Amino acid sequence: MQKHSYYLILFTALLLSCTSGSKRDYHYYQELGEIFTTGYNIKYAYNRSLKEEILSELHEFDMSLNPFKENSIITKINRNEPVEPDSFFLKVFRRAEEISRTTSGKFDITVSPLINAWGFGFQNMDSITPEIIDSLKEFVGYEKISVSAEGNITKTDPRVEINTSAIAKGYACDVVADLLESYGIENYMVEIGGEVTAKGVNDKGECWRIGVDKPIDDATGMLHDLQTVLSLCDKSLATSGNYRNYYIKDGKKYAHTIDPITGYPSQLDILGATVIADDCMTADAYATAFMVMGMERSIEIAKEIPGLHYYFIYEKNDGSFGVEYSGDFEQFFIE
Repeated sequence: MQKHSYYLILFTALLLSCTSGSKRDYHYYQELGEIFTTGYNIKYAYNRSLKEEILSELHEFDMSLNPFKENSIITKINRNEPVEPDSFFLKVFRRAEEISRTTSGKFDITVSPLINAWGFGFQNMDSITPEIIDSLKEFVGYEKISVSAEGNITKTDPRVEINTSAIAKGYACDVVADLLESYGIENYMVEIGGEVTAKGVNDKGECWRIGVDKPIDDATGMLHDLQTVLSLCDKSLATSGNYRNYYIKDGKKYAHTIDPITGYPSQLDILGATVIADDCMTADAYATAFMVMGMERSIEIAKEIPGLHYYFIYEKNDGSFGVEYSGDFEQFFIE
């Protein structure tokens, strides 16, 4: 009996030793780099670096959804070349299509021809005419391209092109998060181009701290002053802001965000939209859509989407900044 007890105690001690040792082996790794012409910052607790695995996953994603890569799937679709869409493309396309319907076309991944016509920083503003806009709108519209259940692409006009930049960065965060979770990782933060998905806690044992920039008229994007800091556990966050890039015409401010319905830059209402959702793809797309839709309609739509929270920064009549956020957003403020 005593011998059995001894073995039981010894086995328990060894088991505890292995468990505690495994925990001690976990360190917070940080991977920094550039993808999709933007930076990424990935932190996670694990027993080794997963840099190569992360880069491999991001490379596959890039070859699917980067419209500036010569041989990516999305580029071939834009050139009307035969190609079989992969799971990355199909998931983004179908989610974008769903959000386009929900927002009555204010979110639209076919809007690139209009964006290009206006030019970077509205450099073509003086040469844009209603006739140009009308001609471009003939092949802009999310209903003008579809993907069958078998993955076959159909366009109503061969000139239809898609650009998923308003949703792909968020989805890339989700993709990396899924990769980390496949290794059993429970504590991580993935940030790509300002979009974030987070789970568990940071190396201080706290929910991840995410800053939201204060609106500053700075076209360079180099100046940053925090509006607020949010606490993020098991959620995703995306921010879209017009205040860094706009022009004034006839006394009105117009944003860099193009309204797919009108074909013109949207008149400023919301200066910055921060959206928190269960996945980053959803947060990313709605942050963009809300910039076009304006505050009143955005609030209406947000109420219809389970698990979606918003924080809007807007300009008051006296030129000062105001904030409007969903009733349950306070849970994310750091006390």
